[in-house]
Amino acid sequence: MFTQKKSRAIERTIEWTVPACRVGLAVVLITFLSACAYAPGMRMVKPATLPETSTADGDPATELQIAITPIDLTLIRQMHSATVQSHNAEVKGLYAVPGPYKLGPGDVLQITVWDHPELAAALGQPAASTRPSDASPGFVVDHEGNVDFPYVGSVHVGGQSADQVQKKISQGLSRVFVSPQVTVRVASYRASQVYIDGEVRAPGAQTINDIPMTLTEAINRAGGFAPNADQSRVVLIRDGVSYPVSVSDMIDSGVNPARIMLANGDMLRVLSREDNAVYVMGEVNKPATVLPTRNGTLTLSDALSQAGSVNPATADAKQLYVIRDAGNLKPQIYHLDATSPVSMVLANQFELQPKDVVYLDNNSLVRFSRVLNLVLPLISAGLTGAVIGK
Repeated sequence: MFTQKKSRAIERTIEWTVPACRVGLAVVLITFLSACAYAPGMRMVKPATLPETSTADGDPATELQIAITPIDLTLIRQMHSATVQSHNAEVKGLYAVPGPYKLGPGDVLQITVWDHPELAAALGQPAASTRPSDASPGFVVDHEGNVDFPYVGSVHVGGQSADQVQKKISQGLSRVFVSPQVTVRVASYRASQVYIDGEVRAPGAQTINDIPMTLTEAINRAGGFAPNADQSRVVLIRDGVSYPVSVSDMIDSGVNPARIMLANGDMLRVLSREDNAVYVMGEVNKPATVLPTRNGTLTLSDALSQAGSVNPATADAKQLYVIRDAGNLKPQIYHLDATSPVSMVLANQFELQPKDVVYLDNNSLVRFSRVLNLVLPLISAGLTGAVIGK
């Protein structure tokens, strides 16, 4: 008797609990769906804001408006024109005309006076050593740029060419000899060096000699570009100033990179493609970190292709975004509606930059499904708990 009464009480409890839970489920669903309507994923329909400055308490004082710029043909032309102008302005200051080698401290000269064998032994240095770091036999230019030669004395040769030094010594010897025939050549080049680092096959110091040290000559002496080198991002550091150089852009523009002359103390660094990656996220088949090609180019369509293309089941192709300079206080956001073939032509011309973030939003059905997946387990758990509690 007691068991029957208890069973009827539980049945009445379940009868009241189930409708109540259904009402609760409906209320929760309405609440979540309303929230989805106000916050539809990453869809950006009006300018976002970021705090630009802060007060002493840390509260934002002003807000920075971040406009969403549509990707169209006008934008692509403006970006291309700005890139070309900036590149030309920075690189033209490095152009120089090759000239004869200028002597400096540490260089070793071989000076020969014909028909005067008594001067042949006047080399100024003992026989050559087997170590490659040692200088060749000859007259070493001292730290003040001077060389001592018999019957002539101290001759200043720093900053002058071998031909100019030959004339000076010939004039000095003419006071002792009649019409002396003098030959001057550089036995060892030790005064000037450049340093090559980064993605080259043989990084290290390279000595400047009578062959002009152009940009291409320096890279060739370092063994050429390594497989992971980004040829569009070469940095030349001179006197504490960094000059970005794009070898691939110069070649595409018909400009010979050999027009850039390196000077003593310059440092040339070739960046890696891994340092200039682009991040593709969202509703793509394979979210990934995408590397640019060897010439440094990477378009929006290339990035999507390397990420496995758009996921047709979950992606909203109208909501494709490129977020640039995300680590700075003034990021830029570009939007592309990728539902039409024309938009993919624009994507094939839109050049990405290092550290760009490409994001593809999901569609409304996927957002609704994900909300249900979050809500239904909570409702089932609550219903089970209510039944067990009664």
